[in-house]
Amino acid sequence: MQSLKQASIDVIRSLPDSSSLEEIMYELNLTAQVLEGLSDEEKNKTITTADLLQRIKKWQLK
Repeated sequence: MQSLKQASIDVIRSLPDSSSLEEIMYELNLTAQVLEGLSDEEKNKTITTADLLQRIKKWQLK
Protein backbone atom coordinates (compact mmCIF):
# COMPACT_ATOMS: atom_id res chain seq x y z
CA MET A 1 0.00 0.00 0.00
CA GLN A 2 1.16 3.51 -0.77
CA SER A 3 2.47 5.58 2.14
CA LEU A 4 0.42 8.50 3.39
CA LYS A 5 3.25 10.87 2.48
CA GLN A 6 3.46 9.66 -1.11
CA ALA A 7 -0.32 9.60 -1.48
CA SER A 8 -0.45 13.18 -0.20
CA ILE A 9 2.19 14.29 -2.69
CA ASP A 10 0.28 12.60 -5.51
CA VAL A 11 -2.98 14.26 -4.44
CA ILE A 12 -1.41 17.71 -4.31
CA ARG A 13 0.19 17.22 -7.72
CA SER A 14 -3.15 16.15 -9.21
CA LEU A 15 -4.97 19.28 -8.03
CA PRO A 16 -5.14 22.39 -10.20
CA ASP A 17 -2.76 25.22 -9.32
CA SER A 18 -5.78 27.38 -8.52
CA SER A 19 -6.85 25.09 -5.63
CA SER A 20 -7.48 26.84 -2.34
CA LEU A 21 -5.85 25.70 0.88
CA GLU A 22 -9.27 24.51 2.02
CA GLU A 23 -9.66 22.32 -1.09
CA ILE A 24 -6.15 20.90 -0.65
CA MET A 25 -6.76 20.11 3.02
CA TYR A 26 -10.10 18.47 2.18
CA GLU A 27 -8.46 16.19 -0.40
CA LEU A 28 -5.59 15.32 1.94
CA ASN A 29 -7.99 14.48 4.76
CA LEU A 30 -10.11 12.33 2.45
CA THR A 31 -7.01 10.49 1.23
CA ALA A 32 -5.86 9.85 4.80
CA GLN A 33 -9.28 8.48 5.76
CA VAL A 34 -9.40 6.17 2.73
CA LEU A 35 -5.90 4.84 3.42
CA GLU A 36 -6.82 4.29 7.09
CA GLY A 37 -9.94 2.39 6.03
CA LEU A 38 -7.96 0.22 3.64
CA SER A 39 -5.43 -0.50 6.37
CA ASP A 40 -8.22 -1.46 8.78
CA GLU A 41 -9.69 -3.77 6.15
CA GLU A 42 -6.34 -5.49 5.62
CA LYS A 43 -6.11 -6.06 9.39
CA ASN A 44 -9.71 -7.36 9.54
CA LYS A 45 -10.65 -4.45 11.80
CA THR A 46 -13.95 -3.78 10.06
CA ILE A 47 -17.56 -4.70 10.75
CA THR A 48 -20.48 -5.41 8.47
CA THR A 49 -23.22 -2.89 7.80
CA ALA A 50 -25.69 -5.16 9.61
CA ASP A 51 -23.48 -5.17 12.72
CA LEU A 52 -23.16 -1.40 12.57
CA LEU A 53 -26.92 -0.97 12.34
CA GLN A 54 -27.40 -3.24 15.37
CA ARG A 55 -24.89 -1.16 17.35
CA ILE A 56 -26.71 2.03 16.40
CA LYS A 57 -30.03 0.56 17.54
CA LYS A 58 -28.48 -0.33 20.91
CA TRP A 59 -27.15 3.23 21.31
CA GLN A 60 -30.57 4.65 20.48
CA LEU A 61 -32.25 2.51 23.14
CA LYS A 62 -30.01 3.85 25.90
